[in-house]
Amino acid sequence: MNYDLIGDIHGHSEPLVELLEKLGYRLSNGVYRQPERQVIFLGDFIDRGPNQRDVISIVRPMIEEGAALSVMGNHEFNAIAWFTEDPERPGQYLREHTDRHRRQHQVFLDAYQGALDYAELIEWFRTLPLWLDLPGLRVVHACWDDALVADLEVCFPSINQYLDDNLLLRASRKGRSEHDAIETLLKGKEIELPKGHMFFDKDGHARHEVRVRWFDGDARTYPDAFLGPEKVRSNIPEDPIGADHLLQYSHDAPPVFIGHYWLDTEPTLLAPNIACLDYSVAAEDGGMLVAYRWDGEQVLSNEKFVTVAREPSQAPTGA
Repeated sequence: MNYDLIGDIHGHSEPLVELLEKLGYRLSNGVYRQPERQVIFLGDFIDRGPNQRDVISIVRPMIEEGAALSVMGNHEFNAIAWFTEDPERPGQYLREHTDRHRRQHQVFLDAYQGALDYAELIEWFRTLPLWLDLPGLRVVHACWDDALVADLEVCFPSINQYLDDNLLLRASRKGRSEHDAIETLLKGKEIELPKGHMFFDKDGHARHEVRVRWFDGDARTYPDAFLGPEKVRSNIPEDPIGADHLLQYSHDAPPVFIGHYWLDTEPTLLAPNIACLDYSVAAEDGGMLVAYRWDGEQVLSNEKFVTVAREPSQAPTGA
């Protein structure tokens, strides 16, 4: 099977339709299809952008009718936890309803909260796999960690069929191994900055940790190891970094595709077998929706990225 992998959409249906059509998918009986290929979405369908329902109306039929596969993004996981009451804390939810969390989630809530299909959509989110390990390639929202994948498969055998209550509860409790595992897979590997250092992320939040190139043994400083928008790299201290951030991912391992990192350059490979497809489609100053056309190759190529630009005039709402 040949796949077209598509990065984070964040409620922007217009570039999604344009990208699908550019890739040769055509609408047939309500589903975008391509007879010889299948889409793999990298998650983060929701939040930020203005077309929450339109995006779901495109991606969900594709997945349910076999025209696409998908993994769960951290925004779908957060939506599930926001919706789910905490069984151990009456009146509270697994994702706290703080002002900051509400701002991050508001455009989705505006589209669905109180609607008859809200609970049913959350149930559907729970069926999205946390990762895909397919013949010849792997897909995860932020970070592939063989050890975490193996441990979760042993402890939660149905993990990629349904996010059950037990795992959801454990993954929502800071300090538990399941919380750390899901955070790594869906948000990436993070390490603390040297004491006294911080920077402001793309949303203006103070950050004392930095997301890192978990596969890059050549990184020698925090800016070298940083994985995220170039516009914030200069705010990260130039201190030397150890090897604590590294995970083993051999160049001989199957290609892995990730989203999540809000990159803001021209699409380029992170490694010969690692590609990020999140290029900030929901950025206030404009970004790109990015796909990679995979035809079985084990050494990836920069020539196989396909992009659609979103202009700043299509401004997103929400943080």
